[in-house]
Amino acid sequence: MHLNITLQRAALLAAGLASAGLVSLLAGGAATQAQESGAPLRVIGYYASWDIYGAAAYGVDDIPGDLLTHINYAFINISEEGECILGDPWADIELPYPGDEAGAGAEFQGHFRQFQLLKARYPHLQTLMSVGGWTWSGRFSDVALTEDSRRVFIDSCLALMTRYGFDGIDLDWEYPGGGGLEGNVARPEDTDNFTALLADFRAALDAQGAQDGRAYLLTIAAPAGNQVRQYDLAAIHPLLDWLNVMTYDFNGGWSDRTGFNAPLTAPAGEPSVAASLQIYLDAGVPADKVVMGVPFYGRGWGGVPAENDGLGQPFTRLPGDQGSFKYRELGDFIPGMTRYWSEEAQVPWLYNATTQIMISYDDPESLALKAAYAREHGLGGVMIWELGSDDAGHSLLSAVNEGLYGAD
Repeated sequence: MHLNITLQRAALLAAGLASAGLVSLLAGGAATQAQESGAPLRVIGYYASWDIYGAAAYGVDDIPGDLLTHINYAFINISEEGECILGDPWADIELPYPGDEAGAGAEFQGHFRQFQLLKARYPHLQTLMSVGGWTWSGRFSDVALTEDSRRVFIDSCLALMTRYGFDGIDLDWEYPGGGGLEGNVARPEDTDNFTALLADFRAALDAQGAQDGRAYLLTIAAPAGNQVRQYDLAAIHPLLDWLNVMTYDFNGGWSDRTGFNAPLTAPAGEPSVAASLQIYLDAGVPADKVVMGVPFYGRGWGGVPAENDGLGQPFTRLPGDQGSFKYRELGDFIPGMTRYWSEEAQVPWLYNATTQIMISYDDPESLALKAAYAREHGLGGVMIWELGSDDAGHSLLSAVNEGLYGAD
């Protein structure tokens, strides 16, 4: 899937892809297009375990597997003992999915069984356990601290991975050295310890792969902000299959003024998707290991004056879910709002002068442009946070595929 891997890993990876049926993919699917292009061009979607809850529940059985190459399952938690544990056991392995009568007699049910069924329908598809996330990163510093703590953590993660049929591990530590959720443990030595953790993970996954006759994936969720300084990119990228760069949340309720959630480009010196990705490239990370993150949600503000159609203005409140809107929820807002387009940022925004609400978001047009940018710059593909936020017609995911592989 990338060039700078050992011959042993290349052989294991080839065996794993062959056993996954990559040589006989469904025509027109994401992985078929990636294979034909000769580039890695991944479409990686995070699936949030909690999407099953609420009136607009989105289950694993709703995922269009033909439009994805990989799914990252969010999230696996870390116990007080420093082990990987299920984040929501009921949703993970107990939830009986409607229509799955055979599941009652299976070893486990829930999302994890549905992933097995989804991969049976789409043999090219691979799934990764994503560990941590914004809320559950508090114990990473402890598990990375010593050789013994790393061994306990890694052994427990691999046990879950193999038991439930995942194809790899995605570590979402936000962030080594601090800058994440208030109260998280952070240490000055986190940068070096994270490198050691990844090295130990790589060795353990390769050993497991040699035993199982296949390759297992190791990836991370990587920051787009100043926290990137807390990563030794030159040391960690050879250990990873790719890095999912979280190129979104450039503005939100924490900002002084309204702005773009994920501008593709911006004036020199201002944050943007392109500028954030360039940091990784300048640090020597191979382009085909750099994956662009895109949001399937928007950021909104209330009490926004009409000047400049709400862009770059002060605000007094946060509408929606603390200012966050899933794309599928925007249908309730768009009819009463005017859509504007920024040629500079290559993204749209919505504004209503009567309600004084401004929303920055991505739509099919902007996502197709971002995916095309990833293709044109030889990047490793596109990562999505998160699949359950798309509309019922998968408009955003379809646009990502169109931009990355071209229209059918």
